[in-house]
Amino acid sequence: MALEITDSNFEEVVLKSDKPVLVDFWAEWCGPCRMVGPIVEELANDYGDKAVIGKVNVDENPEISVRFGIRNIPALLFFKNGEIVDKQIGAVPKSVLSEKLEKQF
Repeated sequence: MALEITDSNFEEVVLKSDKPVLVDFWAEWCGPCRMVGPIVEELANDYGDKAVIGKVNVDENPEISVRFGIRNIPALLFFKNGEIVDKQIGAVPKSVLSEKLEKQF
């Protein structure tokens, strides 16, 4: 299952991770986010031991959203060694996200 990432645990879970990290920025009211949500959960199951897969609710965690300039959601950011290495804005098929994640290994 995807981790719930918040303003308070973001640094520990994402920036200090020794594994690649995929963060899904989403909100309850966002239709495309509801399409991507199950895909992110599948990726969490697929990559559970090799990567950190998490979700940030932008309404509940405004600090992170502002820090990374999130203006459109869903926004999926890929981190490695605490740095953004790739991103995807908008709903896409699972294969696109898997491919981007695979490049981080």
